[in-house]
Amino acid sequence: MKHTFKEVFHSPKFVTGFTLFMLILLVVIFYPLIVKDDPLEIIALGTFFEPGLYVNVYDSLDAEMYVLNLDDATANRIANKLGDQERLDMKEWLMAFGIPEEEIEVENTEKLLSQWVNNYDSTLRFDGMTSAKRKYYIRLDDSLDWLLQTEGITIAAVNTETGELQSFDDIEKTEYVNIGQVANVRLLLLGTDNFGRDMVTELISATGTSLKIGFIAGIIATLIGLTLGLLAGYVGGILDDIIMFFTNLFIVIPSFVLLILISYSIGQEQRGATTIAVVIGLTSWVWTTRAVRAQVISLRHRDHVNLSKLSGHSVAHIIVFDILPYIASYVVMALILQISSGILAEAGLSILGLGPKTTEVATLGLMMNWAMIYSAHILGKWWAYFPVVVTIALVSFSLNLMNTGLDQVFNPALRE
Repeated sequence: MKHTFKEVFHSPKFVTGFTLFMLILLVVIFYPLIVKDDPLEIIALGTFFEPGLYVNVYDSLDAEMYVLNLDDATANRIANKLGDQERLDMKEWLMAFGIPEEEIEVENTEKLLSQWVNNYDSTLRFDGMTSAKRKYYIRLDDSLDWLLQTEGITIAAVNTETGELQSFDDIEKTEYVNIGQVANVRLLLLGTDNFGRDMVTELISATGTSLKIGFIAGIIATLIGLTLGLLAGYVGGILDDIIMFFTNLFIVIPSFVLLILISYSIGQEQRGATTIAVVIGLTSWVWTTRAVRAQVISLRHRDHVNLSKLSGHSVAHIIVFDILPYIASYVVMALILQISSGILAEAGLSILGLGPKTTEVATLGLMMNWAMIYSAHILGKWWAYFPVVVTIALVSFSLNLMNTGLDQVFNPALRE
């Protein structure tokens, strides 16, 4: 056994896959112990907040102000509101308004804004302009207010005694606050999803749930496949015929189609994560059964098995002590593949809307489903789906790399 473990952990592929998988597992285990937030808590009033550091504006007004004279501050402020695409859109509107193209200089910010302010009219609608485009120009015009003004802004509040609006502070463009002095600051490393939930917390929780589904489904499928394969391969005869009849029957019916039908028949309210895992496990055992049966058939006439028969050992004893140890490595590899398949099967089901109950837990598949329903891929909100795809790929890649490494260790034909 010690020699076997030494060989396994000398396999570069297995070690790489195992290390990657353990890193994912450690994050899933320890992150909730450090960050105790509810992964499905809605923290943002809106959808798809971009990744970044969010500072409370109200608290920043009360923080100590510092004057910084930065040369590129104005240029950055303009660039943030007036990018290349916005300049071209403004040029398009001005040309439709009737201004000659040669008079419009998109690089000359002051002249471009002057032309825009003097000519833009939100009530105008040119031929071919859609309602969405017209609303876009209105939003663009609103964002350009006071872009080139040199004065600061005045903060006013209602006087509780007089009921009148009263100014209480002036903020210049050169004033800054130290983020460490602001009471409420929140880092949203991957922004928020379509419901306004922290993507990082939700993603880690979803990964844990998907791994749980994969392990439960993998263990069930492997146990069923191992048991049936051992019985069919060793006992043979009528029992073998019966087991292989049902195995071939399940092979003819695509397992994912069967999975869809069973999940749909269960109903949304009863589809918990464990229920989905059990259903996946009950529909994923056929190939393990056939593979184990083939291995057992090649072992059942070995000398040590015949000797055990002559010694009067029972069928159960022979299967457990004389056959199972010789296929243990294959069973472990089958389990790893079943876990990976279970995670992918859940993701496929959830994308179709047949995954676990959405109000209780998040899974990787459900996060993909939510992103798809709210058109994150169309709107360019990459943080709502790309990290999920990467996580699924990393988990599957690590498990399959471990399986490949084990195969190279235990399969003499693949040894270097």
